Amino acid sequence: MSEEQIIAKGKEVVRTEGEAVLGLIESIDTNFSRAVELILEAKGRVVFTGIGKSGIIARKIVATMNSTGTAAIYMHPTDALHGDLGMVRKDDIVIIISKSGHTEELHQLIPLFKRINVTVIGMLGEINSKLAGDCDLVLNVGVKEEACPYDLAPTASTTVALVMGDALAVALLELRGFTAEDFALLHPGGSLGKRLSLKIGEIMMKQIESQAFANKWHLQGHRDREL
Repeated sequence: MSEEQIIAKGKEVVRTEGEAVLGLIESIDTNFSRAVELILEAKGRVVFTGIGKSGIIARKIVATMNSTGTAAIYMHPTDALHGDLGMVRKDDIVIIISKSGHTEELHQLIPLFKRINVTVIGMLGEINSKLAGDCDLVLNVGVKEEACPYDLAPTASTTVALVMGDALAVALLELRGFTAEDFALLHPGGSLGKRLSLKIGEIMMKQIESQAFANKWHLQGHRDREL
């Protein structure tokens, strides 16, 4: 491939994935609103599960939720079938991620989730699949095509699932009234933590100065009344 062809291919991938993300706007509907409400009302955590690249995306969404005020954990489907299912409690919400909607390990988990009596939300690329029929609520993360030239390797589909996860996390963040100060408490390390700490320090200093100013004038007024 020539330099021009390589650049064109890169742009094509970005264009394909960008169009897939924009197409996701149509999937932000009443099901999305209900999913947010269910998570917000839940007394437990959000348990994400998925296998392969869907599992990697699930882990990233878990990290985003934990840093923005929504407690979440990742459970590997295979490990769940060999004992890790014990981490799921009846007050939790389970979110399964699958491009095909036919992931065998997830099929095996559904009856077990039902036995625990947890709500199961599916972030699925195929909303007419058997897995979709077994979920209590489905978020459509299907794409028309992958960026992969053979339409095989998950590329656009994983990007769309990731964006759906971000949409959930940010909606929950705002509904919880989660602030920059709250974020700083959960993210004290790194350059971001330092920047937030400095910002919070400035806010606190201004509050102290403001209170000191108010106290000064209150004291001065008290003295004037005595005179």
